[in-house]
Amino acid sequence: MAKNVLIVDDSLYMRTLIKDALEEGGYKVIGQAANGEEAIDLAFELLPDIITLDNILPDMIGTDILKVYKDEGLSSKVVMISAVGQESVINEGKELGAAEYIVKPFTNEQLLAVISKL
Repeated sequence: MAKNVLIVDDSLYMRTLIKDALEEGGYKVIGQAANGEEAIDLAFELLPDIITLDNILPDMIGTDILKVYKDEGLSSKVVMISAVGQESVINEGKELGAAEYIVKPFTNEQLLAVISKL
């Protein structure tokens, strides 16, 4: 059965790239969020298997969203996708529950390889 995915990124272009790659890989994109508030609302409304989460959003940062997911006991697996590749940020994301961390730019193959490990 196809895994359900919620894509969180403030860039429509990036959301479209991720959506196309995931759908080609057999995943079902059930929602998209452009900011942190939507990311939180949709995650609890849709309960996706997987969430791709950008770290820099207009209203909050991804690690703050991860804290909410963790505190509220959301069971979705989260893959952080960000242009921010500093080890401290990656480590913070993983400490807060991100299963994986992908640094932009990435290829469709890299994205699918990481997602398939979940």
